Amino acid sequence: MKGQRKLILAASSGGGHWIELLRLTPAFRDCSVAYVTVNKSYGHMVGDSAFYTVNDATRWNPFGLLLLAARMFLLMLTIRPEIVVSTGAAPGYFAVRFGRLFGARTVWVDSLANVTEVSRAGRMAGRYCDLWLTQWPGLASSPAGPRYAGQVI
Repeated sequence: MKGQRKLILAASSGGGHWIELLRLTPAFRDCSVAYVTVNKSYGHMVGDSAFYTVNDATRWNPFGLLLLAARMFLLMLTIRPEIVVSTGAAPGYFAVRFGRLFGARTVWVDSLANVTEVSRAGRMAGRYCDLWLTQWPGLASSPAGPRYAGQVI
């Protein structure tokens, strides 16, 4: 496999999570990337990279979460990424969770907007991450919590 590019699945919900995920794109320059988000209109932002959409859901919509989980599981089966990177919310949680199940390395970058506490999705996803980052030094906690490595996005 010498010379083959690593396959990254980059997943997030919409809005600010998506913008922050796109800001990580320069770090993916030597890799093949498949993007997953909740808004079809974002597809033009990823150039020639693979692009997939899933439904958006929150904890107040259990049926929507079930559909989101099923779709993300099927995407993991199809794409088989080596690395999963997420900046947040429900699509990112399921991407990290199932990515880990399929043997991918996993990275969660908690949103810059989470100033006073780590996001709920971040707390849930953290235990499945090889690298869990917060962008605020005050939110870096015990060895089991997120790590601060600067404001990366």
